[in-house]
Amino acid sequence: MVNCCGLLTATKEPVPLKSVDVEVTVRDHVATVAATLLYENKEQSPIEAVFVFPLPGDAAVCHFSAKIGQSEVVAEVREKQKEYDDALTRGQQAFLLEESEKSPDVFSLSVGSLPPGESASIRLEYVTELAVQADDGLRFCLPAVLNPRYQPLGEEDFGPGTSVPASLVPYSLSLCASVCSPRPITKVESNCSLDPVQYLNQQQTQAAVKLAAGHKFDRDVELLLYYKDSHLPTAVVEAGCASAKPGSLMGDPVVMVSLYPEFPPAVMSLMTKSGEFLFVIDRSGSMSSPMSNADSSQIRIDSAKETLLLLLKSLPIGCYFNIYSFGSSYTHIFPQSVVYSQQTMDEALKVIEDLRADMGGTEILEPLKHIFKQPCIPSQPRQLFVFTDGEVSNTKAVIDVVKRNSGSHRCFSFGIGGGASTALINGLAKEGRGHAQFIAGADRMQSKVMQSLRFALQPAVVDISVTWDVPAGVSVTTLTPPITNLFQGQRSLIYAQLTGEGSGDAEGCVTVKYSLAEHPTQNQLNFSLKPTEDTGLTAHRLGARTLIRSLEVEANEPGVLSDQVKAKEKVVEVSVQSGVSSSLTAFIAVNKGNGEALQGPLLRRNVPAPSTSIHTSACLPARSVFLSLWWHSNLCTAFTRGTDNANLAIPAPRDPMLQLISLQRASGSWLLESALAAVFGRTLKDVEGATPVSVSPEVWATVLAVIWLHGFNNDAQEEWEFLAMKAVSWLHGEKGQRKSGNVLLGCQVQESSMGM
Repeated sequence: MVNCCGLLTATKEPVPLKSVDVEVTVRDHVATVAATLLYENKEQSPIEAVFVFPLPGDAAVCHFSAKIGQSEVVAEVREKQKEYDDALTRGQQAFLLEESEKSPDVFSLSVGSLPPGESASIRLEYVTELAVQADDGLRFCLPAVLNPRYQPLGEEDFGPGTSVPASLVPYSLSLCASVCSPRPITKVESNCSLDPVQYLNQQQTQAAVKLAAGHKFDRDVELLLYYKDSHLPTAVVEAGCASAKPGSLMGDPVVMVSLYPEFPPAVMSLMTKSGEFLFVIDRSGSMSSPMSNADSSQIRIDSAKETLLLLLKSLPIGCYFNIYSFGSSYTHIFPQSVVYSQQTMDEALKVIEDLRADMGGTEILEPLKHIFKQPCIPSQPRQLFVFTDGEVSNTKAVIDVVKRNSGSHRCFSFGIGGGASTALINGLAKEGRGHAQFIAGADRMQSKVMQSLRFALQPAVVDISVTWDVPAGVSVTTLTPPITNLFQGQRSLIYAQLTGEGSGDAEGCVTVKYSLAEHPTQNQLNFSLKPTEDTGLTAHRLGARTLIRSLEVEANEPGVLSDQVKAKEKVVEVSVQSGVSSSLTAFIAVNKGNGEALQGPLLRRNVPAPSTSIHTSACLPARSVFLSLWWHSNLCTAFTRGTDNANLAIPAPRDPMLQLISLQRASGSWLLESALAAVFGRTLKDVEGATPVSVSPEVWATVLAVIWLHGFNNDAQEEWEFLAMKAVSWLHGEKGQRKSGNVLLGCQVQESSMGM
């Protein structure tokens, strides 16, 4: 029976990839992933199958092997291409795994000349760090899609990746994960169906997880892991490889330090009220795709528009802002950033209402260049918020321009949908000293964006330094680039090579010093120098990957040619020594066999990468309002009056919270109007009739709005917290302008630890 799924040959035979099996081993904050891909050639001639697929942008690929029949070859890291091309010319079976020169999260797997009727099993392994989420969960993501990456004019194509609808992907996925942590595992969640979690010990520090049977590789597979006390700092010293030379990166122990800075509460209360906020929105054709495969999933551009509304309402008075849209070209609402006021906010909201995903391709580089050419506003730190589904191919060029201008801004990036490039989103945030977020599936963009706004409003951390204190005879070589940004509660991973020997019970200490709002601060962590055995060299390889990335940047920076050459040579040296691939190397395996060339013309078959998109074109807020019983009785009247036949309650809007947010003024207040009353399910007459004596309509409307948010949308507090802070701040100002005991009666405004 002919299989009509996916990409077919001229004789309607199926493409050779048949299945993908994945094993994930999680140790605390990092994961080792082993994927096995099974190919079968059903054609009459040998074929060269090529599969382009995504990996996490910071992944360290560390193993590649191929088994054909009873013969198995294991690849080694070599400089790119020549050995592979020579083997194909001789008719030998060759296997090549290399990363794209444009984007480090795109890898190309070339199976080589696979004989007719033969099967090939390809196994690749990589290690990666797990991202920390807003709720302290650790996120592991196995990307399922390589959405059609938009190619700017004049750029070379990625190569042979072919995208087809997810329902037609002719191969299946199985995934199992083992999780091990020093702390108890409290829960495991996923966007895909899982078999029940199996705990492997009484302490619940080890667990096994499997995808439910029958899963199709039609979406990113996301696992969210939750540990008890996951925010506590840790350090793991990993033993080196016994066969490696002492003094080398792989021969010496490597320490991996996970730090969570804890800022003093007094400093954290100094939330900044200034800044230049620039929102850069992707309006390419792919933004008209749904957020997920669910029937009720929101369109990406619509979710972005709602998020912009929330952001604008949450900005502090006195800041500056502007909004950029980009596609094949770019536009901006104002010629230059403007002061945040009622007038400028209203102008921006009118434009946002008409935003569509109608600007063609995804060319983000030019608007970023334009932004960085604009002079910075004195005493207004520039904060850049970039929203995109990440479908670009010139990732490295985009990240480079952000890096070159990192001294003048912080960049907060948001990957929308299942195909967002991890290299692009993480790279923008890393080089822009900001924070990255991924929004896919059932995630609400608004809550994640507001977490980043909270980071942006934190005082900037400066003068960051890391120092080590180790016993005599031990030296430390830091593999991680200098830390350029710290946020409250955000993890920082540091890798370092330990050379020399200490006593068996020796300890080391790492100290991170920094200045926050002119307050010198430091965090310390003591750790044992005794290496942990049998860790699979995970920390070594991630440390090597970190070093390689830094050297690759040096190799591409303008400067003395000899320095660039030295950096490239060092990249190849570290890559070959550690077995970790780079942009200048690849895993190459050649099955020399009996030396006989394969017969028949060599055919090329591209294996489809699935796409979830049909579109291929272009607690209480910071201040809490406590009301007296008298005041509370009036509130109850406002929300309950109007139930008689003569004055029936009216239906609330389809999305009452969105309606409420849209009605808030730039100052933080609300006007008493029919649209606001409709949010409460009441008529304007009802609400006006409940207004306390001597209380202005604007004050009454604002108090009702804040109380409604607490009473009816407390679960979404992360989304409305900042606009509620503005409202309470406005109420506090109104109270201060009137005589004591007058208008606000028993309303007391209490400062919280966050303040505003």
